[in-house]
Amino acid sequence: MDFQWFVNLFTGTGVAHSILLIAVVIAVGLLFARIKIGGISLGITWILFAGIAAGHLGFVLDPTTSHFVKEFGLILFIYSVGIEVGPGFFSSFRKGGITLNMLAAGIVLLGCSITYAIHLITGEDLYAMIGVLYGAVTNTPGLGAAQQTYSDMHNGEFNSVFAQGYAMAYPLGVVGIILSIVLIKWMFKINFEKEQNLYAANQRLNSSQVKVVTLEVINPAIDGKTMADVQRISGREIVATRIMHRSTGDIELVDETTKLQLGDRLFMVATPTDMEPLTVLVGRELTDVDQTKWDSDTHNELVSERFVVTNPKLNGRRLGDLKLRSTFHVTITRIRRAGIEIVASPALLIQMGDRVTVVGAKNDVNKLQGLIGNQVKRLDDPNSLMTTFIGIALGVILGSIPIFFPGIPVPVKLGLAGGPLIISILMANFGPRLHLVTYTTTSSVKLMREIGICLFLASVGIGAGDGFFEIVANGGYMWVLYGVFVTVIPLLLIATIARLVCHLSYMTIAGLISGSMTDPPALAYSNGLAGTDQAAVAYSTVYPLTMFLRVVSAQVMVLIGA
Repeated sequence: MDFQWFVNLFTGTGVAHSILLIAVVIAVGLLFARIKIGGISLGITWILFAGIAAGHLGFVLDPTTSHFVKEFGLILFIYSVGIEVGPGFFSSFRKGGITLNMLAAGIVLLGCSITYAIHLITGEDLYAMIGVLYGAVTNTPGLGAAQQTYSDMHNGEFNSVFAQGYAMAYPLGVVGIILSIVLIKWMFKINFEKEQNLYAANQRLNSSQVKVVTLEVINPAIDGKTMADVQRISGREIVATRIMHRSTGDIELVDETTKLQLGDRLFMVATPTDMEPLTVLVGRELTDVDQTKWDSDTHNELVSERFVVTNPKLNGRRLGDLKLRSTFHVTITRIRRAGIEIVASPALLIQMGDRVTVVGAKNDVNKLQGLIGNQVKRLDDPNSLMTTFIGIALGVILGSIPIFFPGIPVPVKLGLAGGPLIISILMANFGPRLHLVTYTTTSSVKLMREIGICLFLASVGIGAGDGFFEIVANGGYMWVLYGVFVTVIPLLLIATIARLVCHLSYMTIAGLISGSMTDPPALAYSNGLAGTDQAAVAYSTVYPLTMFLRVVSAQVMVLIGA
């Protein structure tokens, strides 16, 4: 039997050959990604290394197929990143998040500045140093944004030096971030018990998490007033769900007509920052109350249930427009969205996938379940498929708009990285207002992200393989050292400021470092240090802005080198 067709499939240049080559490179890279040394893995970056090896051995991609796979993979990856970080993007700037995000922005700025300084001092190619920068900070979206911006400026030309610099700096970038966290622990002689106390103190100052409390009415000024009167007096939204009357001991739902009497007890939901004014207005907080008593079936069968919003008709609707108290005689007190607990208010827009806490009589709560949906299996359906492609289309259009700046010879574009990123963040935040379903299951977002980055890394790696080892032999090994500088110096400087000036706990600093480098292995290491979620909270706070800044700064640096 003639097997020449099989040989041609591997050695040819057609579309079938390109798809086969990309699939093999991705499979080999993912196989090596399982390797861990000291608990640390280079992850899917092995796909880039596998692609470089294939390119070095002489394998090439069909130019048209390579261009499409690389660009479409980048779009999928960047768009899924935006959908993932979008829900928490704007909320991450609130209160304590401002300090953390300013520190994270400082790490990004310092990394870019050190990279440019090395370029000026050593004369190294700026584009190579940009690749080194994004390998050193383990940020693949930045690599994609830099390559895309360069391609837009040079009529689609591919520059392999970005990927080569990235590949040289990435391994020690992963290790350097974790070593920096260890070094900071040694520098400040960390005691984990004291760190817990420091973190708790900071949380009391900055927390915006929802708190469930019981207040006893002792203020004579509101004796005999209705809840509507109290709302007007306070000038703020008060979420009180149930009241226990002192005279009878009965528990009932609270609405605007509920009258308060001295000695009554109110079951309320509030943020810690609201607690002081509410306590002044209503009375003292009771800390020895059995909260489960409020949900007892012996008191008018009042229950508290949590339902998942799966009814598309509710997407983008204002909570107040549903008139739940007058129609169903129930109250929604809290909404959990993207891992964040939100106090319910009439102006709050409902989104698919929200988890709402409902309080009311058992029969009434069961009736509301039909309106909310609570059919979790419906969330497994690709409800946001149309919205996703609308967003990608808008992102490509936005990224293709030429913007002219004085002194820059070519028009600036957001490109296929910046455009989809901005649109996906906006869609995740404001899509429900246009009644667009933007909810996507975590597994779906992750699958889209991983497919996109695998396609991108495979095609970039194969293109960068030709001449890679010659560059290393001719001085490219110095890029590893430069990468260490870019990794470690910004982290140590900002960590010192965070500790001595901002008085942040060590675990918060560890999460800040991991998030500013968008590095999951570092986060996993940080979480294991003290067995708490402090690092994860800081990581999730700075991750959205950091990812955005990494992509934008990559484009700016390429434009500087134009």
